[in-house]
Amino acid sequence: MSFHVIEQAPARLNRSELAVPGSAPQMFQKAAESEADVIFLDLEDAVAPDEKADARRNIIKALNEIDWGTKTMSVRINGLDTHYMYRDVVDVVEQAGERLDLIMIPKVGTAADVYAVDMMVTQIEDAKGLKKRIGFEHIIETALGMQNVSAIAGASKRNESLHFGVADYAASTRARTTIIGGVNPDYSVLTDADDQGGRERHWGDMWHYALARMVVAARANGLRPIDGPFGDFSDRDGYLAAARRAAVLGCEGKWAIHPSQIAMANEVMSPSEGEVTKAQRILSAMAEAEAAGKGAVSLDGRLIDYASIRQAEVLVEKARQIAAAA
Repeated sequence: MSFHVIEQAPARLNRSELAVPGSAPQMFQKAAESEADVIFLDLEDAVAPDEKADARRNIIKALNEIDWGTKTMSVRINGLDTHYMYRDVVDVVEQAGERLDLIMIPKVGTAADVYAVDMMVTQIEDAKGLKKRIGFEHIIETALGMQNVSAIAGASKRNESLHFGVADYAASTRARTTIIGGVNPDYSVLTDADDQGGRERHWGDMWHYALARMVVAARANGLRPIDGPFGDFSDRDGYLAAARRAAVLGCEGKWAIHPSQIAMANEVMSPSEGEVTKAQRILSAMAEAEAAGKGAVSLDGRLIDYASIRQAEVLVEKARQIAAAA
């Protein structure tokens, strides 16, 4: 291991992250009663320009008056290139900062963007005497943001997670895409012809590199990598496939832009009973080996290395968090 120790972000369940427009207060109570781990109340893309001020007031009122239980609460502010952003930060943090856990910053392009919001939030927290430090979620959704993703991930002690915003990323890179988070049949490999002249076509995931790059930056800085939206909420199989690909790459959560997607995200991003049982057996074998003064640990005829032990510890802790939230 490197001598450099990675400081981990605060441990939170982040399997599902439900998006709720700030301009739709009728949805707030249902969101509070949902099974989502994290809720972000949106002031950006889901809110029309002439509704921004009302949406901000709706969110402040909801944070202060609705019982959100143990849910992690976030607010997506408007972009730093808009004149809405400063008012979002000042009004929400000053008036509802006690119940706010995270601020979601969209279209982050450089580490300086993070610094700017950090400075504002720090001054407001100090002025208001807020005891709890508000964390940051960053959406990587532009070519500039992906280029600078490592610097962004390490730009603030407030950073907790990186999110892949596939729709705006596709627009920024001028990618040819069909739906938000979907695949494109042209992104495929055609095999050589077989003896009968037949050829197979294998589709690929056009977002693989971007998502994997973001995961590396997140994990290298102790942050949670979260996959973003899947636009067709009527396509259950498509959502599940996208979530499973993200989980395989190391993401620990996915957005839900519709309540029907919450349960699917929670299912895919939770360790299975078999995985937890195996992890517990690995830790038990490690404890028995240490008690016996043995340097090597084995289970079921296989040597267990330290990477396996660390993975087992993460799985067991995740299972504990899920059980506590139930």
